[in-house]
Amino acid sequence: MTHAAPPKTRRTQSRPAVDPRFDWRRIAYNVLVSRALDDVEEATNRNKTSVPREHLILYQFSARGHDLGQSILGTLLDRKHDAAGAYYRCRPLLLSLGLTIEDALGSPLGRAGGFSDGRDIGVVGNLPNRDGCVALPMSGDVGSQYTPTAGWAQSIVYRRDTLGDKSWDGSIAVVLGGEASVATNGFWSALTIATTLKLPMLFYIDDNGLGISVKSDLQTPGANIAKNLASFSNLFVRDGDGCDPAEAARLLAECVDHVRGGEGPALVRLTVPRLSSHSGPDNQRGYRSEEEIAADLARDPLPNLRNYLVPSFMSAEDWTALEATVASDVESGLQAARARPAPDPETVRRFVYAEVPRENEPTAFGGMSEEERASIGGTEELATEGDFVRLAESVRRTLARELEVNPKLVVFGEDVGRKGGVHLVTEGLQKRFGADRVFDTSLSEEGIIGRAVGMALAGLVPVAEIQFRKYADPAQEQLNNCGTMRWRTANQFAAPIIVRMPGGFGKDVGDPWHSVTGEVLWAHAVGWQVAMPSNAADAAGLLRAAMRSANPTIFFEHRALLMTSDGSARYPGDDYVVPFGKARTVVEGDRITVVSWGAMVHRCRDAANRFDGDVHLIDLRTIAPWDREAVLESVRRTGRCLIVHEDTSTAGFGAEIAAVLAREAFWHLDAPVERIAVDDVPMPYHPVLLDAVLPDGERIAERIDALLKT
Repeated sequence: MTHAAPPKTRRTQSRPAVDPRFDWRRIAYNVLVSRALDDVEEATNRNKTSVPREHLILYQFSARGHDLGQSILGTLLDRKHDAAGAYYRCRPLLLSLGLTIEDALGSPLGRAGGFSDGRDIGVVGNLPNRDGCVALPMSGDVGSQYTPTAGWAQSIVYRRDTLGDKSWDGSIAVVLGGEASVATNGFWSALTIATTLKLPMLFYIDDNGLGISVKSDLQTPGANIAKNLASFSNLFVRDGDGCDPAEAARLLAECVDHVRGGEGPALVRLTVPRLSSHSGPDNQRGYRSEEEIAADLARDPLPNLRNYLVPSFMSAEDWTALEATVASDVESGLQAARARPAPDPETVRRFVYAEVPRENEPTAFGGMSEEERASIGGTEELATEGDFVRLAESVRRTLARELEVNPKLVVFGEDVGRKGGVHLVTEGLQKRFGADRVFDTSLSEEGIIGRAVGMALAGLVPVAEIQFRKYADPAQEQLNNCGTMRWRTANQFAAPIIVRMPGGFGKDVGDPWHSVTGEVLWAHAVGWQVAMPSNAADAAGLLRAAMRSANPTIFFEHRALLMTSDGSARYPGDDYVVPFGKARTVVEGDRITVVSWGAMVHRCRDAANRFDGDVHLIDLRTIAPWDREAVLESVRRTGRCLIVHEDTSTAGFGAEIAAVLAREAFWHLDAPVERIAVDDVPMPYHPVLLDAVLPDGERIAERIDALLKT
């Protein structure tokens, strides 16, 4: 359904608009539509007994008071490659960018289609607009919209200057947030990225003075983020009243013009009233006085908008006609939304990973196109000639090759540029390919992953490094949102990023911070591919597959393999690709199956070589997806299985393998499935303590021997 155009009516008096870019009739229409939608939802929730259960709005966040500024802003986002990162109170912006009334109501009702096909709460929207401003996928958490928007802003610069695509010239990225979100890691990380790089990014802060019940003076000193940032370098700051149409329009135009003009980022704070409780279930009278509520109601921007437009821009009759048009359009949209079917439960498992689109299904917004992937090529055939290299050198060569053949690929993280990485894996790449393609970042894992997500949405191929596995924890929110993006938008968006992540025990050293593997977390994370190569050849093939994949990938580089010659192999060639979910047989045998991955494979091989012809050693290579059929086929043949991994024992990934074997190979087992893993303690530092908890060849051989005698 599309919006009906406001009626063309005679103006009794006219004057030039503050800016000819502002279509005040359209702005007024969108504000009135937003109010009407809030009315519908709030009335629906108040009258639960009279509305069928399937028509209830289960999550309702009113935009009352926020609607004027957002509707004005939307009229300024008119370039093909503009993008907006928004939050749950931003429906007015989406309406101004083209969201239909039917979708605006259908998604909160949980009906088929819309933002997510009923998979996500209806207040977190998106708009995959390929010919105008894109509304990036929103999330249900606070502050996570900032760094992906910064990634889009950096992509504007890269596409314009490095790739020479002039269609991106003048484009901007705008991020919207409430005043409570300025306390989040995402806000400060994005602010650092935007100001240090002078990115074309606008921060728009809706300040209604409340983060649910917490007032602004506990979010930022003095309760005014614009005032606090007045001396921030490379940041154009404006502060004003979001209830005054003329002032809001002037400030927004100044900021947009500043950013579009290539002058760097800007921040605008507009004070607005919160004219309702925080959400449908919330009751603000439990924490606000009647005087506070009344003061906000007196600042309602809608009467101000009417007074601004009537009679200068339209007559009172024009305004009344516009209200009637809105009422009719909203009623039609509501009926159409209610007529939509419920989502099909048969489809709920689709789009965890990329799929071949069915007939009439669009491709997801983000990442390379299938044609671009196909043009790069690849082979599963190993090169027959080539020198032996360590894992680190293999990763470096693979990155270099992909940088050569794919101009959309960028490599970044803490210390990856000038230094070449703390493990020297990216040594020399910046000098060879330039600082726009291989670059250092600020020390913020939230910023590294969030910007990678924005870059992938803008069609680039970001290869981000988290310096050590444990350091990924501050980025967990971004990692989760990235992995679930395709599923929760019903294949409308995807962000296929690659995250290189060193970890595991080092050469004769461990510790609780740099030596963590914890891979089961990523195996459990929805939407992620997880690669854990044990050797240089597989590292090249898996990394190349990840960089050409339509899915996001965790690529784990084991510290012990980076620091030693363990895992050295013949370089497999510049086009070698290892498919995800395809295990490798390391040692042939017929009496027991040993399953492992990563650095443990070498200790398992040392143990297996003591049992001539008995041990069938499988290197999974990837644990998401993992090669179930290869493991099942081997265990059904040998009747015994030992699983060895470096993650802790309780709930480690070995437990998942054991559970599958118990269910699908039970009648073939001659002995219980067993596991050897790190004891349930953090990784210790001293070598004596490390050896006490880490599986080694002796312990593995002893367990193999015991199982063979069972």
